[in-house]
Amino acid sequence: MNDRSLAGLILFLLSVQFLTALMVGEAIAPDYVVHDNAISDLGVIPETALLFAVSLTAAGAMNILGGFVLYREHRSRFLLTLFVLAGIGAMGAGLIPLDHPSGVHGLFALFAFLFFNGQAIASSRLVDGPMKYVSVIAGTIGLAFLFVHFLSDAGIMDLYGPIGHGGSERMIVYPALLWLAGFGGYLMGSPSAGKKG
Repeated sequence: MNDRSLAGLILFLLSVQFLTALMVGEAIAPDYVVHDNAISDLGVIPETALLFAVSLTAAGAMNILGGFVLYREHRSRFLLTLFVLAGIGAMGAGLIPLDHPSGVHGLFALFAFLFFNGQAIASSRLVDGPMKYVSVIAGTIGLAFLFVHFLSDAGIMDLYGPIGHGGSERMIVYPALLWLAGFGGYLMGSPSAGKKG
């Protein structure tokens, strides 16, 4: 297996394992409502805290590993930096729960939100065809909802709409996760295709 295919496998598995953990966690957590609850609430609910922490920390580590493996092909330090920062954000948010007295969970989560979507946009130069547009669109949707979420959380204006706080946050996270699955599949399915950075 070459570096391109290996990176694709790692990133695909990252997405699958974290999406699965989210679905299982949401089903297990008592009184958890997607409309209202933040994703990180799963990290402070006793029934789901360990699942969430392990899955999100693993997602961060896998993103860094996948980024390094892919770097051996594209040699773009900028793109590698985005993968590393996104991974650090996810690992920090997984290891430090939302209710930690330091309050740094939110900073790590912001890093993850920002840089996972940023890496989707930046990775568009590594792919051809429809996947190029999918990468840009997914990252742009995530960043747009990050802005919406910030304005709403800060009390500047309520832009949550009918999807609520929880739905708004998922519109930051899900496009990037679904992009990772598609990007990973693209890398595995076309190991000789695409461009170098």
